[in-house]
Amino acid sequence: MFRARSHARWALPLTLGLTALGLAAPAASATPPKSAPVRDDFNGDGYADLAVGAPNGTVGGQARAGYVTVMYGGPHGLSTSHRTTVSRATAGIPGAPAEGQRFGLQVSKGDLDGDGYADLVVGSASPRAGGVVVWGGPRGLSGGTPVPATDTQTADFDGDGRLDLALFAAGFGSGDDPAGTTATIWKGPLKRTGTPAARTPFDPEHLQYIDIRDGDTGDINRDGRADLVLTGYCGDGNDCSVLYLSGPAGLSRVTDYHPGGDGAAAIGDLNGDGYDDLVTGFQDDNSVWVMYGGAAGLGGQDTWKEFTQDTPGVPGGREGTDKFGQSVAVGDITGDGIDDLAVGAPDENGEGVVDVLRGSRSGLTGAGAQAFGQNTGGVPGTAEQYDSFGYVVRLLDVNGNGHADLAAAAPGEDGYDGAVWVLRGRPSGLTTDAALTFGGKAVQAPYRKASFGLELK
Repeated sequence: MFRARSHARWALPLTLGLTALGLAAPAASATPPKSAPVRDDFNGDGYADLAVGAPNGTVGGQARAGYVTVMYGGPHGLSTSHRTTVSRATAGIPGAPAEGQRFGLQVSKGDLDGDGYADLVVGSASPRAGGVVVWGGPRGLSGGTPVPATDTQTADFDGDGRLDLALFAAGFGSGDDPAGTTATIWKGPLKRTGTPAARTPFDPEHLQYIDIRDGDTGDINRDGRADLVLTGYCGDGNDCSVLYLSGPAGLSRVTDYHPGGDGAAAIGDLNGDGYDDLVTGFQDDNSVWVMYGGAAGLGGQDTWKEFTQDTPGVPGGREGTDKFGQSVAVGDITGDGIDDLAVGAPDENGEGVVDVLRGSRSGLTGAGAQAFGQNTGGVPGTAEQYDSFGYVVRLLDVNGNGHADLAAAAPGEDGYDGAVWVLRGRPSGLTTDAALTFGGKAVQAPYRKASFGLELK
């Protein structure tokens, strides 16, 4: 079911300076591989990698052409020297930079061709230009194949052990009515020629009324097939979300009432029972809702839980303009086998903060919650108005120690140049020890008004 929120995520200023795009090849790791999921590891070294979108970057003299920088993980985490930057100006990437194309507005990743290396799928704001699959390999990302999508999600939707690709060619309506989305499921594996094993249209009756922007995947009913939640623009200035559960007949839209989302959405196992759970953010209400999964799908209304900054143990206070729930991410920070939840409140005090709530055997709890912003001791930088710290969040184990690390973006940093912070996960939670921050300038990419970090994956 759909629930509305104000349509604000894509409204950052777009004016950009002129600069050239650089590319650095990843360095080889000298340490033994760890155990990162293949879907997060582009170069096969065993460490998860972080993709950072800068869709407003100037490339080839074209304003808002956009790019993506991939930061490769390693035994010491991320390094600004261990990265690859990809744009339409990169050799082997189809197409050319174009003004307003916003390459990198949305990304997904996973091993689409089954070669053991994750591949990067980069979307854009141009249905005509579409997206690109950039192929992973032992030396990192290289080459590219066009795909007809502005937005994608990767997962094994049919349970055959091969990753599938959901493609969404969405419009960008801003008035009363969305432009609509055409969606297709490409069955994996995907050949590097861009040919899938099969193509199936996906929910055309419903998605024609929504401009899909993002989403997440996971296995809510633990049937070995991935489920899908999508978020997007549904008209009249509001966003919406929709949930699809998998089954032998494919993905089916859930029409029973549930808190369908007022902000971002994420799927993960917050109580360790083996069933993934759905988290939806309500930024206008400054809350997040958790709906626990089970064999029949989402549990009943009596099992839903709301969390705010007024929940006991959660730092801060519930205020009308914080946008708590604008962004959400799940991952196991403490290493106890249960996912935790990061929630961005990018307008907290006009500067932004990220709250981190812990999962437990009894579900998500406010007990032991943490909060981080640029005013937190040990976090680099200085909190300033319009930074929007926490506008996007991601939990990912980039140093292979079994603890998810927090990547938090502030795309408004330094006059909308943008920057990303990484805080390390530990058994006790997140720590500011060895905290890292970087923007486009640090990775030798276009940085003026680039909104670096507007997408994280």
